[in-house]
Amino acid sequence: MTRMGVAATAQFGADVLERLAERHDIAFLLTRPDRPAGRGRRTTAPPAKVVAERLGIPVLQPDRPAEADLEIETIVLVAYGALIPRALLERHEWLNVHPSLLPRWRGAAPVERAIMAGDEETGVSVIRLVEELDAGPIGAQEAFPIGPDDDAGAVYASAAELAPELIEKATSFEPQRGEPTYAEKIGPADRELDWSRPAKELHDRIRALSPHIGVRGEVEGRSVIVWRSRLDGDRLELLEVQPEGGKRMPYDAWRRGLRS
Repeated sequence: MTRMGVAATAQFGADVLERLAERHDIAFLLTRPDRPAGRGRRTTAPPAKVVAERLGIPVLQPDRPAEADLEIETIVLVAYGALIPRALLERHEWLNVHPSLLPRWRGAAPVERAIMAGDEETGVSVIRLVEELDAGPIGAQEAFPIGPDDDAGAVYASAAELAPELIEKATSFEPQRGEPTYAEKIGPADRELDWSRPAKELHDRIRALSPHIGVRGEVEGRSVIVWRSRLDGDRLELLEVQPEGGKRMPYDAWRRGLRS
């Protein structure tokens, strides 16, 4: 059992933290400060903090990573959400878990962009963290398929399962090879459904942003968030929607409600 620190914030980081804690002694969690979230803008702990507190792992939440006291040699960073300054990179060994086959899909939204692009395969890369975005040498990498109906939640879950073993395999590092592509952060335009686009493209966009973001479109003259769909040949079939101000529900139930 190795003693290490973990830097994580988002749900993917929380899932990896939980799996690492089953195999290693986690000295601390470095995470982002609590932030307002949701419609009520209530101050909310990051998902990784929730897991750490449940497991009894000490939590550090500085405004800037440089303000934290990180007295440990190896720190695993996954979905942390802030840049690590050069001084800290030089002081510790930072291993970054990135859910793509680097150098494909460097950046903020590798799973979402892979699904939106129609990729049939992705993976997990463990790299040594460097100042350039997701450009560090690779210590371990493994691919897995993206099923035609897998959403981002399913892909992130598969990546989280692979991460602990790959971290343990990352003992020697080789430069990344190939032309990089970049996974830009998801913006408002990415969440809009253009019904003139092919059914496959719409289905990929819907599942890429489910179950954590959602895409918007006008259906039956109403604005809804579309959460799930499937393809029937070249036709898109909606399965789950959420009306404005309402809850997620099966599409057929929502349509029946419109007609009652």
